[in-house]
Amino acid sequence: MKKKTLTIVVIALLSLAMPVMAWEGDIVVKTPKTSIVMHANDGGQLFMDYYGPRLSDSEIKQLSESGSAFNSLAYPSFGENDMLALPALQVLHADGNWTLYPTVDNVSTSTEGNATVTTITMKDKVYPVTLKIFYKAYNNLDMIETWTEIQHSEKKAITLKRYDSGHLVMRQGNVWFTHMHGDWSAETWPVEEPLTIGEQIIRNSDGARNAHCDAPEVMFSLDGKPQENTGRVIGAALCWSGNYELRVNTTGNKLHHFYAGIDPQTTEYILEPREVFTTPKLAITMSDEGMGGVSRNFHRWARHEGWLHQGDKTRKILLNSWEGVYFDIKEDGMFQMMEDIKDMGGELFVMDDGWFGDKYQRNDDVTTLGDWMVDKKKLPNGIATLVKKAKSLGIDFGIWIEPESSNTKSEFFEKHPDWVLQEKGRDLKLGRGGTQMLLDMTNPKVQDFVFRIVDDLMTENPEIAYIKWDANCSLQNFGSSYLPANKQSHLYIEYHRGLIKTLERIRAKYPNLVIQDCSSGGGRVNYGLLPYFEEFWTSDNNDPYQRVFIQWGTSYFFPSNAMAQHIGHSPYWNTGRTTPIKFRTDVAMSGRLGIELQPSKMSDEEREQCRRAINDYKGVRDIVQLGNLYRLVSPYDNKGIASLMYTNDQKNEAVLFGYRLQFLYNQPVPRVRLAGLNPDTNYRITELNVRVGQQPTTLNGKTMSGRLLMENGLELPLDKDYYSCIYRLVAE
Repeated sequence: MKKKTLTIVVIALLSLAMPVMAWEGDIVVKTPKTSIVMHANDGGQLFMDYYGPRLSDSEIKQLSESGSAFNSLAYPSFGENDMLALPALQVLHADGNWTLYPTVDNVSTSTEGNATVTTITMKDKVYPVTLKIFYKAYNNLDMIETWTEIQHSEKKAITLKRYDSGHLVMRQGNVWFTHMHGDWSAETWPVEEPLTIGEQIIRNSDGARNAHCDAPEVMFSLDGKPQENTGRVIGAALCWSGNYELRVNTTGNKLHHFYAGIDPQTTEYILEPREVFTTPKLAITMSDEGMGGVSRNFHRWARHEGWLHQGDKTRKILLNSWEGVYFDIKEDGMFQMMEDIKDMGGELFVMDDGWFGDKYQRNDDVTTLGDWMVDKKKLPNGIATLVKKAKSLGIDFGIWIEPESSNTKSEFFEKHPDWVLQEKGRDLKLGRGGTQMLLDMTNPKVQDFVFRIVDDLMTENPEIAYIKWDANCSLQNFGSSYLPANKQSHLYIEYHRGLIKTLERIRAKYPNLVIQDCSSGGGRVNYGLLPYFEEFWTSDNNDPYQRVFIQWGTSYFFPSNAMAQHIGHSPYWNTGRTTPIKFRTDVAMSGRLGIELQPSKMSDEEREQCRRAINDYKGVRDIVQLGNLYRLVSPYDNKGIASLMYTNDQKNEAVLFGYRLQFLYNQPVPRVRLAGLNPDTNYRITELNVRVGQQPTTLNGKTMSGRLLMENGLELPLDKDYYSCIYRLVAE
């Protein structure tokens, strides 16, 4: 008995003396057409070797032999020996040590829906810090999501100084970088530039809205200047709604390093023992079909994998009251606008800003936000009467809210001054109208309040079908009365965590309610929030000429059924540009069609053109909103026109759009070569939304082969200023 016990003790002591062996070997993450190849060396360091077209097992073995492997740290941590790579992770331990040397401890895979999740668990050899790197690769499309988890069991909290979601490596060469720049009413202007030696940073620090100025999505064209339908292109989108930083570091080791994550400026995160910090996901894809292939991958992923709420459904045609009446909400006026949209064939009416307030009336943008009670002077019979009226007409009813904000002049602020973000001991910094502030979404009581805004509306009026959720204020007051003093640096993160918790509660209770993500136009067009919204307001600029450009850039990453595109008035208020109604309707029909003007002021021609547009749009809505986008002639190429098209998966139907953007006498108009068709199929062409007072163009009724349409193309009838055309193609 004693001898046996002694043996066990000796074996146990020997096992304690033996060094812990790190995990070693290849790690392959794959989609139908792409592969990421990594390896852990005998010391346990994790290296990225390859990201590109899918490799076979034998080709993976040949990578290192051919010398073509990147052999770069997959997720560099500060202090590691690859000093040419910037750190993706940087921590400060309680004892003052800044370094972390994570080594691979375990690799596992699991199945999650249509995807395989590879989990790489890494541990530091000295400090009890665990890092998990995840790669979620879809089996049915070429998309990969990557993110990290960080936790520890040190005796005291550690500080996360940087915590990127992911890191990619690309071989230097003729690589071009495409990112989206813009501003209010001029969103998503693609900027294309070659990558050169040095570091390039794309950052947004608005705090609440991260898609104005610069957007958290980029593309890398590996074969030279970006092309629409040819060349290898990598696309990446950080799925986060707050401040972010995207970095490209090009070093002397012939590699480009791309990093994406939460902006580390003023966001040090105090990580308590055993707390788990999870970074936002970074979505990446690669296509050999140019930028268009990357776009189609993102669109399919968003629609079918939950990154756009109810993404596989089409949206209804609506009239929004904002640019028709602004704050001048009246019951009889709302009734009339409902009747007008019904008369034109629409399906939904949305009452915008100006409907609420008791002590303070909402007649402008400087008062009343937070007081979400019906203004009985404007709507004496309440919202229920409006819902009932819409139902009697056979259309749906929607309503506008801005639940994350308050004005200094409001009953809400008088009762809860501590529920807005504020800096201790300093005057409030005020936004829109000189009176607007953000609520403190880190506070659970505020989250409950925001949830109840929606819940009360829906409980009292369960037949409301649509909510426009607006956000017009930056995070200007860096301070929370709820967060403790030592964790004020969490504000930029906890604000969005609180917002997402609230949206998750709303979605759990009201999964079929359609909610639009609006934020001074396209200020929140990101995949951090879209899982909770059906669509977004693409831009506050409704001038159709500029919308061609804005919608073009937005389509690089976001599907058309998420893009709200409205027919506006002319001349347009913020450009002064006068455009024909045919042009306005044709531009709006390339996404989710809507109207934003006062129908009672429309001419007979305008009303009839809108009727035609709505009627014809219903016949092709499935193709436009759920189809495969092909951008044909870019407005940014200064060829005088722009053209795009959608095809269905079967390639037996398509919709083609053409717009004249510049007219000079005797200016040549390029022939438009179509894409995405079956070359061996004949297609019959039918013109849609024919201009009122004119006959269909000569292309109407023609039959042509897919091969001819794609190789020879069409000369579209765009021979006058602001001319436009739409054609439906059906296989015969």
